[in-house]
Amino acid sequence: MPLAMNKDVFITCAVTGSGATQDRSHHVPRSPKQIAESAIVAAKAGAAVVHCHVRDPETGAPSRDLAMFREVTDRIRDSDTDVVLNLTAGMGGDITFGDVENPMQLSKAGTDMAGASERVAHVAECLPEICTLDCGTMNFAEADYVMTNTPGMLVAMGRMMTELGVKPEIEAFDTGHLWYAKQLVKDGVLDSPALVQLCMGVPWGAPDDLNTFMAMVNNVPDDWTFSAFGLGRNQMAYVAASVLAGGHVRVGLEDNLWLDKGVLAENWQLVERAGTIIENMGARVIGPAEVREKLGLVKRAPRA
Repeated sequence: MPLAMNKDVFITCAVTGSGATQDRSHHVPRSPKQIAESAIVAAKAGAAVVHCHVRDPETGAPSRDLAMFREVTDRIRDSDTDVVLNLTAGMGGDITFGDVENPMQLSKAGTDMAGASERVAHVAECLPEICTLDCGTMNFAEADYVMTNTPGMLVAMGRMMTELGVKPEIEAFDTGHLWYAKQLVKDGVLDSPALVQLCMGVPWGAPDDLNTFMAMVNNVPDDWTFSAFGLGRNQMAYVAASVLAGGHVRVGLEDNLWLDKGVLAENWQLVERAGTIIENMGARVIGPAEVREKLGLVKRAPRA
């Protein structure tokens, strides 16, 4: 296939995530203040988009607390740094089954299932430009944990996002997720052209080899916008791979904790390194205003 390198690239910084990384690096932000400050510094380093989860400030555990999402939003919006805000809507679809002989004795600690309206409540409150839509169900790393997003749930959440005027970023962890995303667009649940994030190397989704990556890229409609990331040590390799394939890039502590072997990273450092790679490839890093124009986004204040 011919090279289709992207010459105008935006960087998304995934600031903190919901994984159990909070005790593996002291740079992973926990409180709303820390998350907002890390996002702002990442924006100053070149990130046009910041993707934010929230965590319990004491334990670092993932949270769906609306007040914390609102605090993060207010702190970022009230700063003197412009950036496109992307809030997760992936929380509330977690099932951890019991052991193999008693699967329906669910683990209360690892199960967090919420209805569509509850999963989107913070999006309706904060009105970010973008929010995520994990477009499928999959086994996710641990033995008995399943990331659960049924077609019915995705239709309901997708309609709410569209009606709110918030652009869904489709999170595709495998080719079937792209297949269903195209169906959501065909059915009018999501607007076209869509925005998609190709999530590579997440157990047990799409492995992060280049053949699989290009299979994912080749299943993205030509008029859609895509970005991609790889986990851990492959994060920067996927910066180059995504730009070469015509896409945008995502880096950040949600996906990778390391700057170099033995050197823990901060979000701004990962953004800065990604920007250097992009520019050394002969492409240009674009800012939030150009991203809004490209994707048809409108920056709004949160609801009073």
